[in-house]
Amino acid sequence: MTKKTDTVVIGAGPGGYVAAIRAAQLGQKVTVVEAEHVGGVCLNVGCIPSKALITAGHRYQEAQHSDFLGLKTKEVELDFEKTQKWKNEKVVKTLTSGVAMLLKKNGVTTIDGRARFVGKNTLEIETKKGKEKLDFKHAIIATGSRPIEIPGFKFGGRVLDSTGGLNLKEIPKKFAIIGGGIVGSELGGAYANLGSEVTIIEGTPSILPNFEADIQQMVTKNFKKNGINVFTGAKAKSAVEKGDKVVVEFEAKGKTEKVEVDYVMVTVGRKPNTDDLGLDKAGVQLNERNLVKVDEQYRTTQKNIFAIGDIVPGLALAHKASYEAKIAAEVIAGKNVAKDYRAIPSICFTDPEIATVGYTLAEAKEQGIKAKSVNFPMQANGRALSLNATEGFVRLVFEKDTELVLGAQIVGVNASDLIAEVTLAIESFLTLEDIALTIHGHPTLSEMVMDATEVGLGLPIHM
Repeated sequence: MTKKTDTVVIGAGPGGYVAAIRAAQLGQKVTVVEAEHVGGVCLNVGCIPSKALITAGHRYQEAQHSDFLGLKTKEVELDFEKTQKWKNEKVVKTLTSGVAMLLKKNGVTTIDGRARFVGKNTLEIETKKGKEKLDFKHAIIATGSRPIEIPGFKFGGRVLDSTGGLNLKEIPKKFAIIGGGIVGSELGGAYANLGSEVTIIEGTPSILPNFEADIQQMVTKNFKKNGINVFTGAKAKSAVEKGDKVVVEFEAKGKTEKVEVDYVMVTVGRKPNTDDLGLDKAGVQLNERNLVKVDEQYRTTQKNIFAIGDIVPGLALAHKASYEAKIAAEVIAGKNVAKDYRAIPSICFTDPEIATVGYTLAEAKEQGIKAKSVNFPMQANGRALSLNATEGFVRLVFEKDTELVLGAQIVGVNASDLIAEVTLAIESFLTLEDIALTIHGHPTLSEMVMDATEVGLGLPIHM
């Protein structure tokens, strides 16, 4: 017997579960089909568990190095099994079970299985009990992405993808990472803080290639300080397991290098999960990068089918997927909405933390905008001093004539939270003066955003 639903959502990650809940709130009968875990990559093996390990690394370092506060610890031990148990049970399980509860509370039916289109209004779902059919009026595809595997580094054994890197049972004495982008740099820093000797092998001239040079240099400086070996402009060649070790061969500066480690993790990017979905049978077209073609309402080439998240063009970010989810669900409900954002924040939880939004100064000038930028240093902020976290700055980019806020690059403690104010400013077409005239609490890190606007206005108090 074929089941029926108004809207089916394929995938229950930050895009899928948000789409399902919003569609249900707007009166749709909704079914979610999830092949692995509710919460998707982000909650189970991505954003959330990685931040848990990063936090553990920070706490471990603080426990060992707080003499300056008058805190003396004789011996600090790390029980990594307990760390992983906390990460999996108290962090990941709490969030994913919460999402499952929210789906149920909103009347969403969840099917554990793998979905494939067999027509523009029908899915075939493979479950543990067998195959079943589901007819739908509308569909939202939110199947996410998976790690890219490169030649010479077949996943398995001591060659890990990011999922394997997050679920190690012991802290590697020596750990190699292929790829110095956001994921590689975050986890490289985390494991270094937990006690690993880390080697990062990056193909481009610098780690974190999507950030500005001075930001890259600050993270590189901290990596060196923490004993992380960084090879840039390098090409990974192979990984060969030898007992309980793996030998990684790569080329750097014209020389062949080898490093023997306990594990090697490959984090060179991700590819969209658009294969094996039967998209051709549903009339859904892909572009040359195997991403689903969508319009401003996230409608595919088949008008009753929508796509969001990592499988559509644009940044592969969880918060972008959640934004797109709400648009798609509201369009299906008959609302006249479409994509309408000016900027998306990007965050990297390295040491120091990085958060950016909108234009850099160079990007603004490339667009023909007469722009300026100003910096305010963390070391001039009272709260940063009291946190012993004075490394970094708040940089604002603004239009020279109107003082309209165009972008920001924030480096340092709690950058991930501070970027929200500037994102709102960009979305709301605010000027430097608008922020400067807003009273900020004291003592807080957020005062640095206000201080930066006063520098831009030529009226700095704390510089």
